[in-house]
Amino acid sequence: MSIAVIPNADNDDMFQPSQDDVRRFFCTALRRLRAGQPLTPMDALATRWIEEHPEYHRDLEDEAEALAAVYAVEDGRTNPFLHLAMHLTIEEQCSIDQPTGIRQAVQLLAGRLGSLHAAHHEVMECLGEMIWASQRSGLPPDGHAYLDAVRRRATR
Repeated sequence: MSIAVIPNADNDDMFQPSQDDVRRFFCTALRRLRAGQPLTPMDALATRWIEEHPEYHRDLEDEAEALAAVYAVEDGRTNPFLHLAMHLTIEEQCSIDQPTGIRQAVQLLAGRLGSLHAAHHEVMECLGEMIWASQRSGLPPDGHAYLDAVRRRATR
């Protein structure tokens, strides 16, 4: 996942950010954007998607509240940090075309829908289904099934 390039302040492990690290990252990116401060390249990617989701701004404005927030499925509310992290994941998958073909599939889907943002939301459903199936089966995530699901959406 692209969010994995955010350094973990506790152990400098760039590939295992904690939930708090991810939340701090998004809160800091929004704060920097609003203050007109320079953005890191990752901040710039994140703020692009943060700006697409004004409904999450309140969740990102107070870091202490963000760190304490619980987003239970039963509450019926989307976890804004997970949602934004998925946007970054899809962005990175497309930038490196991994799994091979995802870039083209997302571009086709965006063209069909007339919106990269809308395409990302559909891809998120496919990504979520792949992760759910992997967790349920105990098998590794199936990148081919994921790519096929995105392609089906792009060509319906």
